[in-house]
Amino acid sequence: MTDPISHFGRKAQIESANRQAVAKGEPRASSPASDGVRPLAPPATDELRLSKIAQEALQEPEFDRAKVEAIKTAIQQGQYPLDSRRIAENFVAIEKMIKG
Repeated sequence: MTDPISHFGRKAQIESANRQAVAKGEPRASSPASDGVRPLAPPATDELRLSKIAQEALQEPEFDRAKVEAIKTAIQQGQYPLDSRRIAENFVAIEKMIKG
């Protein structure tokens, strides 16, 4: 659909046709709104640069697998310490946040 005021849809169609024509080696279609102004060429390649901190974060494991396995084993054997009072207090805090 073309916007009757800005002809945005028509511009998009012409630009798409121009990209296809350039790829095939054909001459470009003319745009009624171009008035001899050439659009800027897109960059040749995209490049992503990560900071040192981001690179280090990607290299570190997200969790300690050995610790997770130790906790699983302790839970299965009934040896993982649970503080029922602390659990209940946290549930009360969650309920208060939900109710507002």
